[in-house]
Amino acid sequence: MNRNSATSPGNAAHSGLDVETLRHDFPILARKVHGRPLIYIDNAATTQKPLVMLEALERFYRRSNANVHRGIHMLAEEATAAYEATRGDVARLLGGVDPHGVVFTRNATEALNLVARSWGQKLAAGDEVLLTEMEHHSNLVPWWQLSQARGVRLRHLPIRDDGELDLARLDEFIGSRTKIVSFTHVSNVLGTINPVAQIAAAAHAVGAVVVVDGAQSVPHMPVDFSALGCDFLAFSAHKMMGPTGVGVLYGKPERLEEMEPLLGGGEMIREVHLDRVTWNDVPHKFEAGTPNIADVVAFAAAIRYLEKLGMEAVRAHERRLTAYALERLGGLGFLILYGPPNPERRGGVVTFNDPLVHPHDLSTILDQYGIAIRAGHHCAQPLMRRLNAVATARASFYVYNSEADVDALAEGLLEARRYFGHATTPAR
Repeated sequence: MNRNSATSPGNAAHSGLDVETLRHDFPILARKVHGRPLIYIDNAATTQKPLVMLEALERFYRRSNANVHRGIHMLAEEATAAYEATRGDVARLLGGVDPHGVVFTRNATEALNLVARSWGQKLAAGDEVLLTEMEHHSNLVPWWQLSQARGVRLRHLPIRDDGELDLARLDEFIGSRTKIVSFTHVSNVLGTINPVAQIAAAAHAVGAVVVVDGAQSVPHMPVDFSALGCDFLAFSAHKMMGPTGVGVLYGKPERLEEMEPLLGGGEMIREVHLDRVTWNDVPHKFEAGTPNIADVVAFAAAIRYLEKLGMEAVRAHERRLTAYALERLGGLGFLILYGPPNPERRGGVVTFNDPLVHPHDLSTILDQYGIAIRAGHHCAQPLMRRLNAVATARASFYVYNSEADVDALAEGLLEARRYFGHATTPAR
C-alpha cells in the first residue's frame, strides 16, 4: 500500500457546502470532550444526527404514535402514511426506483443476511458464491454460514497492492458455477470505490445474482440503483444521519417475488390456515411483526436533509477533504496509508498506521484532544491479514467535517509520537 500520496490538497469550501453553518444543525457537535471541542471523524461507523431528524422522531411519538397497517383510526392512518412515505423517499434517493422494492430491516447486516438465507435456499452443493478480500464481516459471515449449511463453495476476488480489486482476474473467478456475486460498493477500510456496473455485467453474463453492500456509498454519493445493474442493495440509516435500528434492502421486485420470507408472523401474510399459509405482497412479506415505525419515519427527515444538500455536493466535499487528508497525513512522513492514492477512486475514508504506535494507543491519545477516530480491525479481519496488519486507525469524513479537522488529526498524531518518546520525523 502507498505510504505517501501525490495528490494535491483540496479546499472543502469549493464543494458548495457551508460547513460552519451545517455544524449548527448537529447538536452533539457543540459538546466538549475532555474539555475540548468535539472533532468527530468516525463517520464510517455511524454519523451524527441533525436536529430535523431528532425533532421528527420526537414528533412522531408525541403526535402520531400507533401501529401501522392495522388500524383504521386516525393515528393508525397517520402512522401508516408516514411509514410508507419513507419507502417512497428511499426509492427517490436511489434514482426513482419502484418503492415496492424497498424492504425495511434493522440494519445493512440484516439486509445482507436476508438475501443470503432466502436466496441462498436456491443454491446447492458445488454452486459458487463470489466475494472479495475487502468485505466487511456482514458480507462474509452470512455466506460462510450458507456454505456450511448447503455445501456452497466461496471464492474471494483478491485485491492489488494499491487497494483496488484485481479485475484483470475477474474471469478466473466468475464462471458457470457462480450463482451469487456479493461485494461492497465502497470499502469501509480502504475507501476503494468498486466498479459495480462492470462486475454486475460479468456476473449477469453467467446468470448470477448480484448483491451490493452500499453501507459506505449510499450515504456519501449519488447512487442510482438502475445504473449499478445489481439485483440487491443493502445500506443503513444510521450511517446517513438517520436513527439506529433501520436498514434497507432494495431488491428488484421480481427478485423479491422469487424469495421466501426470512421471518414468519403478523403482517407478512395474506391468509393463515391451520394447514397452510400464503404470503403478503412484496415488500410486506419480508417485514414481519411491528416494525421500527418511529425510526423509519424519522429516517425520512435525514433523507430529505441530504437531498437538500445535494448528493453531488456531498460527494464533492468528501472527495476534496479526502485529497487534503491524504496529502496532509502523507506529509508527516511516518504513516502507512492504505487504499488507492487517487481520491477520485475512493470514498471519504483514510486508514493508516504509525509503525511505532499501536492504533489503539493512537485513538486513546487523540481522544484526549477531543478527536474521535476508529481503531481496530473494522470488522474486516481477512482484509487486515491481507494488509499484514493486526489493526489500523481510520478517519472517516462527512458533511460537517473540514480541513481544520484534518489539521487537528495531524497535530494529534504528532503529539502521540511525542507522548511515546518517538521522533516526529522519519529517520534518514
